[in-house]
Amino acid sequence: MTKLAFIGAGSWGTAVASLLTGKGEYETKLWARRSELAETINLFHENPEYLPNVQLPEELSATSDLDEALDGAEVIVMAVPSHGFRSVLRQVSPVAGADAIYVSLTKGLEVETKKRMSEVLDEEVEGITPSRIAVLTGPNLAREIVEGHPAASTIACVDDSTCGHLQEIFHTPSFRCYTNNDVIGSEIGGAFKNVLAIAAGMADGLGFGDNTKATVMTRGLAEMARFAVGFGAQPITLLGLAGVGDLIATCASPQSRNHSVGISLGKGLKIDEIIGSMNMVAEGVKSCKPIHELGVAADVWMPITENVVRICHEGCSVEEVVADLLAREVRAEFDGVEDYLMLNDSENND
Repeated sequence: MTKLAFIGAGSWGTAVASLLTGKGEYETKLWARRSELAETINLFHENPEYLPNVQLPEELSATSDLDEALDGAEVIVMAVPSHGFRSVLRQVSPVAGADAIYVSLTKGLEVETKKRMSEVLDEEVEGITPSRIAVLTGPNLAREIVEGHPAASTIACVDDSTCGHLQEIFHTPSFRCYTNNDVIGSEIGGAFKNVLAIAAGMADGLGFGDNTKATVMTRGLAEMARFAVGFGAQPITLLGLAGVGDLIATCASPQSRNHSVGISLGKGLKIDEIIGSMNMVAEGVKSCKPIHELGVAADVWMPITENVVRICHEGCSVEEVVADLLAREVRAEFDGVEDYLMLNDSENND
């Protein structure tokens, strides 16, 4: 029986662990940093802090003992926010070693280093090879997954064998898993869409309509494409589950933390009071700055991202940002984009 260790009992880590609990050939163990949360999950089969009013499988087993969670685990699923990913990994890797497969669920960049989580894994797990590093990403709102709504995701790894193995593990009757060799594009899509969700939320908070949101999402996709392909992503990835799929779900759903942050900003609240009232991380607030800094260094034009940074980190008002965006020089729609979104005939059909 294959053992899976889920490191991090936030909403998404709990959701994916719940999804796979009960598949007879797999043993799942969910690690929570706080013992009281682990006890609540075990006794009451719920995670009231991160997934309130959602019933979890009775078979789901949680622990606050990291050694217990990792003992015998062949697959390590890292569901830790980007700002704590490295520090937790430094506790995990000496126990789990380089032979395990590591799957990142984290959609963000490390602020200090501007690195993706696969890069952090490569640095921190001594002796690991790219074939043991994977990413699970897509339009996956945690509550809907736990409630069994049909959904899909992509497993990204450079190794086809690892992709196929993880696809078999994570695929369920209601959760379709596709494979992808583009780790870079998958991670950038997951991080970038959170920034765009803040912008889309601001449009909603200001009372603008669907035309405005569609404009933000479409022009945001152009920014995502310019940025991602500039850093080695495959264009087709951005039009799949890790790009457009995740972008639609995150920009449209009231369940999205980043979208909710944007709504509050659009209604006039300050970023500090918004973040102070949340018990979960909105990755876009943290990731927008390193994404923008990387883009500036690479000479990538990203006006939406630039203005999200101005609001979240430089104290600008939403009204100033809207005025700035609307006053910018108009361009050809696909100026600087067409080379990034060239499709080919090799795309697989569903």
